[in-house]
Amino acid sequence: MHIETQPRIIDKSDKVVFEFLSDLKNFEQLMPDSRDKFEILDEDTFIFALKGMPEIILKRKEQNPNSLIILGAASDKLPFTLKADIKAASEEKSEVVLSFQGDFNPMMEMMIKIPITNFVTTLSENLKKI
Repeated sequence: MHIETQPRIIDKSDKVVFEFLSDLKNFEQLMPDSRDKFEILDEDTFIFALKGMPEIILKRKEQNPNSLIILGAASDKLPFTLKADIKAASEEKSEVVLSFQGDFNPMMEMMIKIPITNFVTTLSENLKKI
């Protein structure tokens, strides 16, 4: 399953956006209002839960300065990644695209597609707050 947000222009440089997303505690600010839990486990890992959903542990998998951050599920039970592609739009603006990639059976995909789409869209929209 692949979900990708529309490119979003952020009124911050690519460096500022990258640094914000590199500090995983900042993801708490991006979470939907339905967030039930958010906790930093270590510098590369955090756990969160949304109301009515199970807890998810995300771990930093890869990053390239000012352009890419990839977070992935810490568990192999639900293999997925959340990727932030960051591009400079100008000196003071950047373009960010969030994408979710998961490998799920068709039944699971059908159940989670709408909630995951809403979640990724909310993260993208909340990037304007940084």
